[in-house]
Amino acid sequence: MSLEVPHLGQGIGLRPRHYARFLDGGVRVDWVEAISENFIRAGGRPLAVLEAARRDRPVALHGVSLSIGSVDPLSGDYLKSLRALVDRIEPAIVSDHLCWGSHGGRYLHDLLPLPYTEEAARHVAARVRQVQDALGRQILLENVSSYLTYRESTMSEWEFLAGIAEAADCGVLLDVNNIYVSAKNHGFEPIDYLEGIPRGRVGQIHLAGHRDRGGYLFDTHDGRVCDEVWALYRAAVRRFGQVSTLIEWDEGVPELEVLLGESLKAGREERRALREQAA
Repeated sequence: MSLEVPHLGQGIGLRPRHYARFLDGGVRVDWVEAISENFIRAGGRPLAVLEAARRDRPVALHGVSLSIGSVDPLSGDYLKSLRALVDRIEPAIVSDHLCWGSHGGRYLHDLLPLPYTEEAARHVAARVRQVQDALGRQILLENVSSYLTYRESTMSEWEFLAGIAEAADCGVLLDVNNIYVSAKNHGFEPIDYLEGIPRGRVGQIHLAGHRDRGGYLFDTHDGRVCDEVWALYRAAVRRFGQVSTLIEWDEGVPELEVLLGESLKAGREERRALREQAA
């Protein structure tokens, strides 16, 4: 089965600071991404904002607590609640992270990397198939930024992600900033990562800012996309073509016009990459 995800254009995250603007209407952006957990079992204003955004444009739901790599059983209550939200909103894309973040029923509220082994890949792929059966649709898995590696790993991160996507028949949410951050932290070439991901599996791209902490880069989502990440994004477009692209800005969220400006820049960078490819 192939990945069935539409091309949405350029989008931004739906954040509380901008709720009033979305309720008023008239926000000019191709699509928005909402954090699933902010709207599961939510009523009142948050859900009204999400439904208002959905009336005007496509919406993607992006989860942060699936903990697909954990050895804890998947939460049936969570999947049931997420399915209800999916049925209500009818999002164009549903995604979560390739990581673990819970153990023994306790959530760590972090996105922790996995050891890149065949055993872990089989474990995650089986759980992804379980999630997709529960939701009645394919999901995308996002690569996370990382600050450590495991001695047990027997393959690269991109081989691990690509293998899971093929085995589970799911998609990839390619976070270009996370690739750049992890590449600098661990000493691999970010282009190798792009070349290791199958073209037909990438259904969405994330772009964000990060901070240089001296000895390592730290994924912060609190500023503009840097020139190096824009360059890597153009390389991703040349490899994967037009893919729905989101500007992530979660800390120190600026005025809406700043986010929209970054989204417009993503569109310009995409067109630039496509011209370069055609030349």
